[in-house]
Amino acid sequence: MKNDSNSLFSAFGPLLPFMAVVFFGILATAMTLPVIPRHVHDALGQGTTMVGVVMGVQFISAFFSRMWAGHVADAQGPRRVAVMGMLAAASTGIVYLVSLQFADRPQLALALVIAARLLTGMAESFLITGLLAWSMARLGPAHTGKVLGWVGVAIFASFGAAAPLGVALHERFGLAGLAIAAMLIPLLPLVGVMLMHVEKPGTHERPRFLSVVRDVKLPGLGLMLCSSAYAMITVFAVLLFVQRGWGGGALALTAMGAGFIVARLLFGHLPDQVGGARVTLYAALVEALGLAMIWAAPGPEVAWLGAALGGGGYALAFQALGVEAVRRAPPQSRGAAMGAYVAFQDIAMAMAGPVGGVFAQAMGLGSVFLVGAVSAAAGMWVAVRLMGNGSPGSPPSRG
Repeated sequence: MKNDSNSLFSAFGPLLPFMAVVFFGILATAMTLPVIPRHVHDALGQGTTMVGVVMGVQFISAFFSRMWAGHVADAQGPRRVAVMGMLAAASTGIVYLVSLQFADRPQLALALVIAARLLTGMAESFLITGLLAWSMARLGPAHTGKVLGWVGVAIFASFGAAAPLGVALHERFGLAGLAIAAMLIPLLPLVGVMLMHVEKPGTHERPRFLSVVRDVKLPGLGLMLCSSAYAMITVFAVLLFVQRGWGGGALALTAMGAGFIVARLLFGHLPDQVGGARVTLYAALVEALGLAMIWAAPGPEVAWLGAALGGGGYALAFQALGVEAVRRAPPQSRGAAMGAYVAFQDIAMAMAGPVGGVFAQAMGLGSVFLVGAVSAAAGMWVAVRLMGNGSPGSPPSRG
């Protein structure tokens, strides 16, 4: 494959250290995802509602901490944000360990688990915001799409590796062993981060965070619509397979992940070349088509293909809308812009489960995916608005 300056792969080498930091940081927090719901339900004796609360508080924490992370990245530099994220990730393991000391006091143990989940949201938002801001400072705003593409691949690869690793560690060493691993893994890249070069933050006056939110609200709205559709697959796909009597529900999530990565590798260079708004128009269409295929699927094969298209469309929409968000923010506030932009995803992910549950109860489980298709299609309207707003359909400025 040709490795010119326009190729996605031309950025792989410069971004590899940042990708490694993101991979290990997310790995530590994501390893506990398949284990904590059972721990809360079985060991702590809580119902499914509380399990949902425990797993959902992460998004609340992530939403608010992204604002903090973006401000710190712009004012004090992205290295500080990345280090804070790794330390927060390590702290989750410590809190889980402490919670195990109160097995005879389940309410206190539950409170500590919730605290660990809140730390998880903070850790992930600081890591991702810091490393995105650092990567963009290294490559420049003209390569924002490549940065979002490769960092996203690292995040998705980390989530993919985390689940089986977490289950294996839990089966072998119990939750205590898993917590110790979660405590130690984020510290692995810490020395490397301290040695990596980082540009000093500028001394320009920075706008208030709410001003940055206004700058990125239109790309953020597009992200929220596309993220809602994506969340319908992650939350409800396995349940749909069970209800329809199909095997291989977990393969829908695998297909979605494969679609995500393949789309990034094949088309991840396009937002920088042809403009984020134009890519979003087609990416949202593909995502909507994928969700509609799941809704109308006569068998599992069509649903798997729909999940792959949904994942691929979402991968490019997230990346392309991020390019538009960065273009609309002042240069001295790009860290805050990334934090504000991804916060729209947090809102969507937090709302998708309850909203989808309402539609599932009222109209049947399949309707959830039709709602997701409509949500993704609405992202096309945002893309059209973006193309008519300051000619954002053209490639970003390289000045």
